[in-house]
Formats: sequence, C-alpha cells, structure tokens
Amino acid sequence: MLAMIQLGAVFFGLGILGRIAARIGLSPIPLYLLGGLVFGTGGLVELHETDEFIHLASEIGVVLLLLLLGLEYTAGELVSGMRRSWTAGVLDIVLNATPGVVAALLLGLGPTGAIAMAGVTYISSSGIVAKVLDDLGRLGNRETPVILSILVFEDLTMAVYLPVLTAVLAGAGLAAGLTTVAIALVAVTIVLVVALRYGRYISAIVSSDDREVFLLTVLGSALLVAGVASALQVSAAVGAFLLGIAISGATAHNATKLLEPLRDLFAALFFVLFGLRTDPGSIPPVLGIAVLLALITTATKIATGWWAARRAGAARLGRARAGAALVARGEFSIVIAGLAVAAGAVPSGFAALATTYVLLMAILGPVAARIVEPVVRAVETVTARRSDRDAEDGLSLWGNTFRWGAGRTVAGRDEGRGESA
Repeated sequence: MLAMIQLGAVFFGLGILGRIAARIGLSPIPLYLLGGLVFGTGGLVELHETDEFIHLASEIGVVLLLLLLGLEYTAGELVSGMRRSWTAGVLDIVLNATPGVVAALLLGLGPTGAIAMAGVTYISSSGIVAKVLDDLGRLGNRETPVILSILVFEDLTMAVYLPVLTAVLAGAGLAAGLTTVAIALVAVTIVLVVALRYGRYISAIVSSDDREVFLLTVLGSALLVAGVASALQVSAAVGAFLLGIAISGATAHNATKLLEPLRDLFAALFFVLFGLRTDPGSIPPVLGIAVLLALITTATKIATGWWAARRAGAARLGRARAGAALVARGEFSIVIAGLAVAAGAVPSGFAALATTYVLLMAILGPVAARIVEPVVRAVETVTARRSDRDAEDGLSLWGNTFRWGAGRTVAGRDEGRGESA
C-alpha cells in the first residue's frame, strides 16, 4: 500500500514538474533531477518502498531512449553523416572530452572517473537539441544538417565508447577490454550492413497493423536485444540503439509514435533515480568546478559548431546558431554517469559533479539557443557602428589633412608670388 502511494506521488510530481518545464520553455530533465535530489539520499523525504521498481523502470528507460534515438536514423544516413562530419566529430571529441578528463583528475576521481566524465562532457543531448530546433523553427536552416551530422557522429562514437566504459567499470583487463570493443565494432558493422541490405525484412518482422501486437513485438525485441548485448559485455543501450537503426521506413515512424509515451515515462524515472542516488550535501563542494566546467564546455561546443558550419558555407549567424544548439547535455550524459555510479567504480563526488554539471548544461543549452541570434545581431550592430564611426573619422582626418596641405600649398604659392613681386 505504501509503495503504491509513493509511486503515485512520484508520477504525479513528475507531471507537475513537466508542466512547469513546458511553461518556462526548458527541458524537464533538470527538474526531474532536482526531484530526485529532494526525495533521495540526504533529501527532504526518502523513498524506500519503490526502490526496486524505479531501478528496473530506469533500465527500461535507458533502453527506450536509445531505441528511439536509433529509430531516428537509417543506416544510410549514419554512413553519409560519418563521411561528412568525421573531421568535425574528431574536433568535437578533443575539445569537449578533454575538459571532463581534466576536471575529474583535479578532483581526484581517478582514471575511471576521468573516462566516465569525458563522456559526460562530450556528448550533446540529441533530445534537447531536436526539441529546441523544432520549437525555434530552425529545422530548415542551412546549418541544421551540420548540427545533425555532428549528433550522428556522437551517437556512433557512443556505440564504441559505452563498451569501453563498461569494460573499465567492470575492472576488466586489457585483453577483456579489447575483446569488448572488438565485439562492439563487429556488432555495429554487421547491423549497418544488414540494415542497408535487409532492413525491410527486419521491419516486416516487428511490424503489425494491430497496435497491441506491434507494441509487444517492438518492446520485447528491444529488451531482448538489450539483454543479449549486456550478456556479451556490450552495453544494453548500444544493443537498443543498433536495433533502432535496423528498423526503418514506415515501421520506424510508427514505432516512434507508439513508444514515445513509454519512453517519456520510463526515462523520467531514470532521471529521478540518478537524482535519488545523489546526496544534495555533496553538491556544494563541486559547485565551483561544475560552473567552470559548464562555461568551458559551452565555449568549446560553440567553437565546434562554428567551425563545422563555416566549412559548410554557413554565414556568421548560422555558425553561431550551430554552436549554441550543441551546448545542451542531458539524457546521454546521465546514462553514462548512471552506469558509472551503478557499477560502484567511481568515488562519491562523481555523481555530485555529473548531476550539477548536467543540471547547468540542460538549462544553459536551450537558453543559449534562444539568445544567440539577438546577441550576434547586437554584436554585429555595434561592430558596424564602430566601423562606420572609424570610417567617418578617417575621412574627416583625411579631409582635414587635405585642407591643411592645400592651405600650406596656397600659402606657399602666395608667399612665392609675394617674394617675386
């Protein structure tokens, strides 16, 4: 009975938080994390009766997050996106993973914490970015394909990174770690080849005109593939992502519409669970470095988007929009941090740093995307006025010099004529 009451209170509270987030135009992720902090370890009220359910639901949430992410892409789009954006993708890794590594080492989180924190600061939130682009009406902009290409590259990077992280968290040796990465690479390659050539057959297997049958088939397939992937020491999230890629066409579109409500429900519980595991009292000691890390990685994401959009021929405003759109971190960063915390392989300060950082970035991202245009236009206006003023000053100086020189010339001639006379 008490478990039912607590679970009902959690769902109702999440609904209220989601409504508040929609009202103020932000992603609900920060509010879900805050809700978990309030009701978790060291919070105002601790929830003990629903721990097992929320834990299982959060794992399903991760699977659904990655499954629907994979459904957004076809294998062809992924391959072409990699070809177009690999240089920008490499720059993205260097600029945005490095600050996470440095911050973790400075805080004494160790090599494992550094590897996990690199992923937290590296990857942008595809969900937040897509929502912001849609809300602001920028899906048809020239820089948008650049943004999407970078997101695709990041998602594929995760297909390699997550098995590496899983091996590190499990304390596997070098040989076991290399084996895990090899399995992941082979799996990605096989799925891409199968999806390119036989994707319609996979789609036909899971497709059904009956909504109930379709839901059970797709959800069952996702959980089954995720479980097998986990048994092979490859992340369950990667398995779900690869299944999403393999499903294409109308089946992928229908599956997305059908699964979105479930994804939102279980993903919300995942964010709450991460907040529940974080002691609010551990946040103040890492707040300063989290703010500094947020400012640095905001600048590095903007630099990444600016450089990539410039290569694509976008104007200055488009470059700025591309950079600002990539700032947000969210679901994937929390997935990475959640894996590290659940494995118990990182110090307690890691969860506090990751939570604080994602809270800041999930808020900064949408704000940066909204204000980038007026900021750039204001800077351009000030620059133009300064240039006009400098030009006017230059013309005025040149005119005075001309008049001064002309006066000297005329005076000299008059003097000469006076002397001759």
